Amino acid sequence: QVQLVESGGGLVQPGGSQRLSCAASGSIFSISGMGWYRRAPGKQRELVAAFSSGGTTNYADSVKGRFTISRGNAKNTVYLQMNSLKPEDTAVYYCNAEVREGETYRYLEVWGQGTLVTVSS
Repeated sequence: QVQLVESGGGLVQPGGSQRLSCAASGSIFSISGMGWYRRAPGKQRELVAAFSSGGTTNYADSVKGRFTISRGNAKNTVYLQMNSLKPEDTAVYYCNAEVREGETYRYLEVWGQGTLVTVSS
């Protein structure tokens, strides 16, 4: 079983910064794509930033220049550095990974449980 565990959410003031972390664990053969999505109140879940299987990064237009996605050396961890936060960034942030399981070699799409980021004064 593969799990993604997020951390780093909380309350932050407008203009502030926050860093989210996500670590994958379990029986993993390989991880290709890995990234972050968010769901704001009353809205659908949307892509925030992600690494593709080819290693390129994609960002939502609304976060370009403010958010940076990075991966840890072990490649099973992904981070989201969020700067210049705005109230409209308030959302539950979800980690997502495209994983090849280590026992059955099945391809899986795995989601974390989500972490709430609230941007408010």
